[in-house]
Amino acid sequence: MAFEDLHRPLSAAGFRGAIKWILIISGLMLLAQQFAGSFLLYYLGLTPVLVLHRYWVWQVVTYMFLHGGFFHWFFNMFILWMFGRELEVRWGTLTFLKYFFVTGIGAAACVLLLSPRSIVPTMGASGAVFGVLVAFAMVFPEAVIYLYFLIPVKAWQAALLFAVIELFAGLEGGGAGIARFAHLGGMLTGYIYIRYGWEWKISFKRFFPIRRRPVEFHELSDDLAKEVDSILDKILKKGVNSLSKREKEIMERYSSLKH
Repeated sequence: MAFEDLHRPLSAAGFRGAIKWILIISGLMLLAQQFAGSFLLYYLGLTPVLVLHRYWVWQVVTYMFLHGGFFHWFFNMFILWMFGRELEVRWGTLTFLKYFFVTGIGAAACVLLLSPRSIVPTMGASGAVFGVLVAFAMVFPEAVIYLYFLIPVKAWQAALLFAVIELFAGLEGGGAGIARFAHLGGMLTGYIYIRYGWEWKISFKRFFPIRRRPVEFHELSDDLAKEVDSILDKILKKGVNSLSKREKEIMERYSSLKH
């Protein structure tokens, strides 16, 4: 798959931040599996019986860093890099990392709910990766994705198509060894988290209000406001590291205005 945005050129955030470390850690775990595969799978894979009866709750996180082979790891990391890099630039590393783990845990919860007595371990970041695909479709719905590098579809259409495919494949039992409903769990968790997360934050602030002094807009000149807008656009497209010394000074000046 490949994509392009019809309204805004998407930046290449590159090999950095949370995505870099997820790729490195899961890559190292893939190598470790070559020497201690069964041991790691038993203790770190997601096995419902062990989680629900022995309370090995760490498995709902650690399973995401194990994979069934090179191609399983490669395609997960490739899709994560392709779509996640734009989200990490837009949201910031901590927010993106939080979303990644929330969707991965949501996928794990789906496995536990549907197969509570299973002794078969689940592994892979696919649930979280499908969650990232949903997030990309919600943030950049008009971006064009080229399925198989040939067929152009909009991001929201691609996400819906994958959801339908996973649903029918799961109901028919297609794809032995593939946790179809874990993929759907990641997608559903991601959708709910993005769709309703803001409302939760608002409700939280009602109980724990944060008092802030009102912004005095007269201290912000029109010229400074235009420069700040231009710099913010640059940050969204190329990241913070792309700023020049002068642009960083402007942002420091902006952030030091009286609030």
